[in-house]
Amino acid sequence: MESYDFIIIGGGGAGLAGAMYAARLGMKTLVFGTSHGTDLPIGGVITTTDIVENYPGFTKIGGFELAKKLEEHARSYDLVTIKTEKAEEIKKVKDGFLVKTKKGEYKGRAVLFATGTRWRKLEVPGAERLMNKGVHYCALCDGPLYRDKVVAVVGGSDSAVKDALFLSEHAKKVYIIYRGEKIHPEPINLARVQKNKKIEIINNTNITEVKGKEFTESVLLDKPYRGGKELELDGVFVAIGHIILSELAEKLGVNLNVEREIIINHKTSETNIPGIFAAGDVTDKHFKQLITGVADACTAAYSAYDYISSK
Repeated sequence: MESYDFIIIGGGGAGLAGAMYAARLGMKTLVFGTSHGTDLPIGGVITTTDIVENYPGFTKIGGFELAKKLEEHARSYDLVTIKTEKAEEIKKVKDGFLVKTKKGEYKGRAVLFATGTRWRKLEVPGAERLMNKGVHYCALCDGPLYRDKVVAVVGGSDSAVKDALFLSEHAKKVYIIYRGEKIHPEPINLARVQKNKKIEIINNTNITEVKGKEFTESVLLDKPYRGGKELELDGVFVAIGHIILSELAEKLGVNLNVEREIIINHKTSETNIPGIFAAGDVTDKHFKQLITGVADACTAAYSAYDYISSK
């Protein structure tokens, strides 16, 4: 059984930053680069973002490129090991915690949950059957396939709007279908949408079915749009939020809030269990961005160093 000072479950931006900082503090660190419950590559959700414009030091950088830089930084320390395994179980043992995967068992003196989130699926008839056949959850990954096609983005968040802006670079027409009165992106992205002649917003409307034989051909709406409830589409990109991946932490006894986010001390990134820390989108932090997750992970590494040093 391999032993480490610090085990990080989740290899997104927060996990990689925590590993880098832990190594600088002299801690032998293991990162499970595949988060429990996702199939995202090392780097996590940011790898699915086209352009990042709000990370200090980079006026504009591709999400995948930024993730690679974070990974390369973490790997530059000999004390950091990254394994592309999924943590299946964690339990308290003498002098630390035991993390099990399908390939082995690993002991850590302290653990950081940086498991993040996964996409919330569109739960309507046809959506599951036509997934990856016109129904997608990653605009950056699959958007280029829809050059000169007609597509829709479901959702009204900043992420949904950024997806629509990216898709407009390829598709000839992009609808934003949102159940609410108004979409709510960052002001700069709202202005971009309003200036983009390819993008049209359909508010106060839900998709009730995705139709198509082998591939997506249309969607049914719960309200008439331009005289009918059926809208012909080649692709549907879903951006309706994320599900918190806190199940593994919950089984260990970590306290969650009603939204299933891990409750942390925002000064130290500690949870209710000594030696267990959390950072990033899986936590109860109100403002969730890559930069805030990275900051909390670095704080967690320092707090873990204090915790281990006091033992």
